[in-house]
Order: sequence, then structure tokens, then C-alpha cells
Amino acid sequence: MGDEKAGHDKPFDPRDPWREMRDTYLEGWSKTMVETVNTDAYAKATGAMLDTYLSASSPFRETIEKAMLHALQQLSMPSRADFVGLAERLTNIEMRLDDMDAKLDLIKELISKSVPAEQKKTKKRAE
Repeated sequence: MGDEKAGHDKPFDPRDPWREMRDTYLEGWSKTMVETVNTDAYAKATGAMLDTYLSASSPFRETIEKAMLHALQQLSMPSRADFVGLAERLTNIEMRLDDMDAKLDLIKELISKSVPAEQKKTKKRAE
């Protein structure tokens, strides 16, 4: 008798059957949607819709970009193209500095090799 009470400690909630029905319903939909999304037909249909969307939205995007560029110019603010140009210039400067660093390392190495040779010549003359 004590075991029966331990199993029924939870009070009855009239919403429990609805929750179970909801969970079962959502689980069924979830399985169906996963199976549907993992098909080639779905991938092709989605690709066709995206292509259509991109084709249709291209003129609008270009118009918005032109309007944004004009607004930025009026506000004396840099555009994306300005930032890209600046980044390219900084990359070019960085590459030149790297080249100069490599050349300076080579010069340093050549000088360090020639100094010991001169010291050996000086020692031979002193003897």
C-alpha cells in the first residue's frame, strides 16, 4: 500500500493529456520535416527559390547601395569601397615592409660573415 502512494505522489493535472498530445504531435512533425528536408527534390526546390529571389532582389539591392553611397558622401563618411581601398594599400605597405625586413636580415647575415673573416686576416698580420 505504501508503494502505491509513492507512485502517485504527483497530483492530477488536467493539462497533462494535452501536453502529451502536443509532444506526440510535434515529434511526428519533426520526423516528417527531417525526412522531407533530406531529399534531393527539396534541395532542388529550395535552390530554385533562392535563385529566383536573388534574381528578383538584385535591382533593389543595387538601388539601395547607390542610395547608401550617396548618403555617405553627403555625410562625408567613408564607404565600403573606401575601406577596401585602404585595406589594399595597407596590405601593400605590409608586404613591402616584410620584403625590406628580409633584405635587412640578409645584409646583417652577410656582414656578420665578413667580420670574422676580417678579424682572422688581422690576427694573421699581427703574428
